[in-house]
Amino acid sequence: MTAHGLFSPTATAIACLAALLAGGCRHASGPETSASAATSAATPDLPARPAAAAPATPSRLHLDQAQLGQIRIEELSTRSGGGVIRATGMVEFNADRIARILAPVAGQVQELKLNVGDDVRRGDTVFVLSSREVASAIAEHLASEKDLDLSEKTYAMTKDLFEHQAASRIAMQQSENDVAKARAKVAQTAEVLRVLGFDEQAVENTGGLLSRVPIRAPISGIVTERTITSGQFVGVESTALMTIADLSTVWVQADVFERDLHSIVAGEKADVTTTAYPDNHFSAEVSRIGSVVDPQTRTAKIRFVTSNPGLRLKPGMFTTATLQIPGGSDTALTAPAKAVFVEGGKTFTYVQTGPAEFERREIETVPAGGSRVRVTRGLSAGDHIVADGVLLLRARETDGASE
Repeated sequence: MTAHGLFSPTATAIACLAALLAGGCRHASGPETSASAATSAATPDLPARPAAAAPATPSRLHLDQAQLGQIRIEELSTRSGGGVIRATGMVEFNADRIARILAPVAGQVQELKLNVGDDVRRGDTVFVLSSREVASAIAEHLASEKDLDLSEKTYAMTKDLFEHQAASRIAMQQSENDVAKARAKVAQTAEVLRVLGFDEQAVENTGGLLSRVPIRAPISGIVTERTITSGQFVGVESTALMTIADLSTVWVQADVFERDLHSIVAGEKADVTTTAYPDNHFSAEVSRIGSVVDPQTRTAKIRFVTSNPGLRLKPGMFTTATLQIPGGSDTALTAPAKAVFVEGGKTFTYVQTGPAEFERREIETVPAGGSRVRVTRGLSAGDHIVADGVLLLRARETDGASE
């Protein structure tokens, strides 16, 4: 027997045992491998999804006692809605508070010191006119007074002679007539001096050596126009030499649609704002409603008399007048305009959530006229909001003081 023949059964047995062991290992690991493969096959390759962002929470702020004293809290409540009428217009001079100075006599302008824009008080001398007519008027007045004095003496003497039958009745009547004429002449010349701005007693004290007439301001105000220069000769004309306007009140002429005219009455209060001073509100009152409707625009002119503190309203400014129309059963939730602010195209306010706790809340508003806005979403009656002091809370947020 050869060596190959001896070892063949043994080698065969070893080979079979190795095959059985290998098959058992594959059987044990097969299900796991198959599940993994099945999972991989069933799940396609997808891009990784980002983790869902946590919902935004309102920004909360805490204020100390000192900071609480710098803000004002208001509890919201519903108010009668009514209606609102807005009208655009323009500031004009108040024609009842404007004075145009004319020359009372022909003469030369002297002592002119005022320019356009200067303030002037009522009774101040704005310039002086040197005129021969003034000298003539004064001389005529003084002569008329002397004639009156002579006629009165003549009358007294004639009366005494008449009582002693030394003068005729005709002479007596003639002297009485002369006295009456002299008194009328004195009154006439005195009135001329008064129109020129002279005091009769002052003229008599100076001895009548005057040829200049002071031109005084009839009202207090601001010089808005000056058409003369010092040394210029002027005549008695209808052209104003100087214009003075009192700007403590001005007119606002606004256009109102004819459909709104039935809701407006004279004396009604209004609120006026301008582009130049958007945060300032000027109180106004309807003084006149136009009697003509423009056929092109279908509007009528409404005149408002508007107070002008600080003389901020200037003729020529564009304005918006807001009138609150009472009536109606609708109610609306309103808030102070200062309580809301816009950031990123959204409107916010600060709501009090605790004694010293506040949160920013997004709201929606529409104009309500005056210094308030109408809240349409985000707030409810009874909410307490920061009505004044919003800038403080915004600064706290900017400094990273939110909790």
